Amino acid sequence: MKSKVTVELDDRSYDISVITGVEVSHFEAVIEKGRMVLILSDSNVDPLYGDKVEKMIKECGSKTVRMVVPAGEKSKCLATAEKVYEKCVSSGLDRKSYIVALGGGMIGDLAGFISATFLRGIRFIQVPTTLLAMVDSSVGGKTGVNLASGKNMVGVFHQPSAVLTDLSMLTTLANREYISGMAEVVKYGIIWDSTLFRKIEDNVDAILKRETGLLAEIIARCCEIKAEVVAVDEREAGVRAILNLGHTFGHALEQLTGYSALLHGEAISIGMVFAVRLSVLEKGFKDSDAARVEALLSKLGLPTGMSAVKQKYSLAQIGTAMEADKKSVNKIPKFVLVHSIGEALFGCDVKLDDLKTAYGLIGGGSK
Repeated sequence: MKSKVTVELDDRSYDISVITGVEVSHFEAVIEKGRMVLILSDSNVDPLYGDKVEKMIKECGSKTVRMVVPAGEKSKCLATAEKVYEKCVSSGLDRKSYIVALGGGMIGDLAGFISATFLRGIRFIQVPTTLLAMVDSSVGGKTGVNLASGKNMVGVFHQPSAVLTDLSMLTTLANREYISGMAEVVKYGIIWDSTLFRKIEDNVDAILKRETGLLAEIIARCCEIKAEVVAVDEREAGVRAILNLGHTFGHALEQLTGYSALLHGEAISIGMVFAVRLSVLEKGFKDSDAARVEALLSKLGLPTGMSAVKQKYSLAQIGTAMEADKKSVNKIPKFVLVHSIGEALFGCDVKLDDLKTAYGLIGGGSK
């Protein structure tokens, strides 16, 4: 198992360190001594790790300031971003300073967006504390905030200087959050690596028990896959779009439910079931493999249909939300579909009748 994965981007290359127990030396290796560091975290994570991380960074010879925002997706917005900018100014951050993103995907996206745009760009380091952030959102340089009209509608590509993934932080992660992160893990198996998919199928009980050795292997493999994809297509002009399996539909659900009823991974899980059912209709994906995907997500404790969404939505409502998705072209949603487990297709148009059929198969009706 690799403990270090490199994202190859020429002079912007960086390492993802998969470790158990982050130490001062890890920060010394990635933060220039004497620089100002803003540690951005949320109200759930800061009480757990804020003091510890700040102490280590200070021991590296850096000056620190901390800012805590309310936990939850609603903090990933322009209003919160403005408050963080003002904190950066009042704390004396300059172009040689750093932002450390200590938290899950919301904090990583927000901190990345701030670092990309404050003073036209400063360095930042990801310290992901959730499974979802460890395998997905902390890697690849996508940053952004939400608008009421859609998720991640304002953002920029800005790569971190390093990613420090401390597996021990998973011990304090709430079970629902942990399970939510598994949706993105399963995604990598579906789109890229059938062996990984089979490993997850064969080790559901161990995964749910959070066995560290197995998790280290799985997380490192997910990071390897994302690093490979990002190295080929950093700005999502082509193949990187496969990382959005389930996201067109899932983001629509998040937006319709006000970013509060479903966790990101839960919405993506439903979106992936919708996508594989569409794939059976559109791309010859085996019905038996679609059933495998649905069964695996269910065994992991993830939702697989619209019964998990308390309010009923028509396909027309879902469609309107998908039209606003940033991947749509001329208001026509584009989908990632699957030809076989381990082989995905991006930029797919789909027939309206197949949309209706697939929506009915996940319990959403057909209207």
